Amino acid sequence: MNGLMMDKQLMISSILTFADRNFPDREIVSVTADNPSHRYTYKDCFSRTRQLANALKSLGAEFGDRIGTLAWNDYRHLELYYAISGSGMVCHTINPKLFPEQVAYIVNHAEDRVLFVDLLVWPLIEALQQHFSKVEHFVVLTTEANMPKTQINNVHCYETLLSKESDQFEWPEFDEKTASGMCYTSGTTGNPKGVVYSHRSTLLHAYAGALTDATAPRSVDVVLPVVPMFHVNAWGIPFATIMVGAKLVMPGPKMADGETLQYLMESEKVTFSSGVPTIWMALLNYLQESGKKIPTVKRISTGGAACPLSIIERFKHEYDSMVIQGWGMTETSPLGTIFSLKAGMEDYDTEQVTKLQSMQGRGIFGIEMKIVDEDNNSLPWNGIDSGALKVKGAWVSNSYYGLSATPGDPDCPVDKDGWFDTGDVASIDEHGYLQITDRTKDVIKTGGEWVSSIEIENAAVGHPDVMEAAVIGRYHPKWTERPLLVVVRAPNSEVTSDAILEYMKSSLHKLSVPDGVEFVDELPHTATGKLNKLAIRKMFEDYSFE
Repeated sequence: MNGLMMDKQLMISSILTFADRNFPDREIVSVTADNPSHRYTYKDCFSRTRQLANALKSLGAEFGDRIGTLAWNDYRHLELYYAISGSGMVCHTINPKLFPEQVAYIVNHAEDRVLFVDLLVWPLIEALQQHFSKVEHFVVLTTEANMPKTQINNVHCYETLLSKESDQFEWPEFDEKTASGMCYTSGTTGNPKGVVYSHRSTLLHAYAGALTDATAPRSVDVVLPVVPMFHVNAWGIPFATIMVGAKLVMPGPKMADGETLQYLMESEKVTFSSGVPTIWMALLNYLQESGKKIPTVKRISTGGAACPLSIIERFKHEYDSMVIQGWGMTETSPLGTIFSLKAGMEDYDTEQVTKLQSMQGRGIFGIEMKIVDEDNNSLPWNGIDSGALKVKGAWVSNSYYGLSATPGDPDCPVDKDGWFDTGDVASIDEHGYLQITDRTKDVIKTGGEWVSSIEIENAAVGHPDVMEAAVIGRYHPKWTERPLLVVVRAPNSEVTSDAILEYMKSSLHKLSVPDGVEFVDELPHTATGKLNKLAIRKMFEDYSFE
């Protein structure tokens, strides 16, 4: 017996049509290369989005085509999100910060037919355009007055394209499992791999993200997504916030600029923001130096890397803002776990709450997770046992674009039992809170014991004179491998290695205390803001403790 319910497909365009009817006057504020303060309403946005859908048709784009974007967080990129996916095409967001050869590989591998490019990214296209095998049209995200001079054929002005089109467009309905978006992994261990999201997975992910025990955006909120729209759909914020009718404030190319972020937060009365820990460290440093405040910001979500305890404590004690740490990855759309307190924790003191905040959060409905030992046996949730983290769920990838979809195959990320191997090593406590202890490839084995590089890094950045730290394993004649700590000092600090190591002894097992400290002016990061361990190992490839 079947239920007697309507069979309504989950469409990304349904978010747009719902918000257009229910929240037409809600604002979207943007910083762009050609306008430092653009402001319009949902109604304006959705009218232009329908024009854009017509413009895509006029360019010859068809159902299922991959449409690439190289853009920042602003209103034009938001229009692309909805127009491309809503039309039945695939919105392929590309990180402009990647190495040029990676950009060329990704565009060609996805077989993008049209590229929409931010004005500031156009020089990259000029340098690479001969390497794009399938691209038929380039669209620069600007006005006619700001169009760059170029010898490339088939280059269009975004605003001119839209001005020629009607704002009447009927969003098609089709199978909810149809591809809606693409995002490529960082490719630190080989070529980047394409993760393909569906309308169904994206809508379910947006619902989950909007839950009260998740990021919980509300209609009354003002949301500033600092996490890039080119990275895992900006953690789903462009969908969840518009679904509930929140005001959006978008920093454009100023995502890493503490002064701009503070100005936007104060002037637009931002209540909720999201970004990686390096962004929050830059903002906190600016706030400290300038003496300025972020009076309305109550919630800060973070992920992508372990959040140092110092960031959590400074936001709480200096700015009355709650840090909400989560865990996820490109292949999980990305929401996997997120921090919130459970019933029975109402009387937890500050220290107990902060300890939970420093973990990666707890499971959310829609994601199953387990940790396993080297023989794939499930380990208990006791906060002690640590193993490989595996997940399942409706918004978890089961294969990569163009690679094997057969579970258990080397190119398939899913094992024969349907579990996705995340590559993370973790423990889960009795309350279900996840603690990532390392990446599989970053664990340091010393004297037959496993040592967590993340634990050591978190201990190091707790020192007030340490701005950033990374840990890698280097050869040791007795222990085979020992941890080396690489540190960026805080501004004007002359802290010594002995002082840092002495400080760390109070929070680490003696086996985890590094055998050496090296100071650098800066640490390399991936294009998404994570520490680039591959590059750091290269910097110290000849280092040993002999």
